[in-house]
Amino acid sequence: MGPRPLLLLPLGCLALLLPPPRSAEFSPSLDSDFTFTLPAGRKECFYQPMRREASLELEYQVLDGAGLDVDFHLLSPKGETLVFDERKSDGVHTVETEDGDYMFCFDNTFSTISEKVIFFELILDNMGEDGQDQEDWKKYVTGTDLLDMKLEDILESINSVKARLSKSVQIQTLLRAFEARDRNIQESNFDRVNFWSMVNLAVMVVVSAVQVYMLKSLFEDKRKSRT
Repeated sequence: MGPRPLLLLPLGCLALLLPPPRSAEFSPSLDSDFTFTLPAGRKECFYQPMRREASLELEYQVLDGAGLDVDFHLLSPKGETLVFDERKSDGVHTVETEDGDYMFCFDNTFSTISEKVIFFELILDNMGEDGQDQEDWKKYVTGTDLLDMKLEDILESINSVKARLSKSVQIQTLLRAFEARDRNIQESNFDRVNFWSMVNLAVMVVVSAVQVYMLKSLFEDKRKSRT
């Protein structure tokens, strides 16, 4: 059996996300990424089933929202807190797992106004899939003693290429997330510059109008005093 895919169960909207079985799961893959919007004053939690002696690596980034920060919790199947990040914009955590469902939560309850756009990626290792792949290879390969390269060497090379490709995909995904966050910051700065430019322009117009009015009133006062 391959690894069980990530099952998304946001606690804040469980009643709205209660579809038929497997409709709320990611496609079967050792690497999964997801982007969602976390409203102000809300907390969303997700579950990931894991096997014993496997590895769970989780990377997250806050792409948009005031302060670009969020609280992060990672809990074991026994309810023990394994990781707690307070008011951080990104983080990378790796844990050795046991059988059971691991829960990780993103907490934005400290913010009363700003919602956050959060990206996270899960990387699952040693989930038992490689062993199954080797068994499948051995079913179709015969006479390996006649080959210069052993079956184990071929599998090792293939697994090495697979690991490097997965790492490349992971880096590209993270770079896209960084690009999205930088673009959001630039757009926010652009809006702020435009807003304060309009405010300065309005102040200058008001000051000019007041100065013209005061000058006209001074000349009018002189004329009245002469008559």
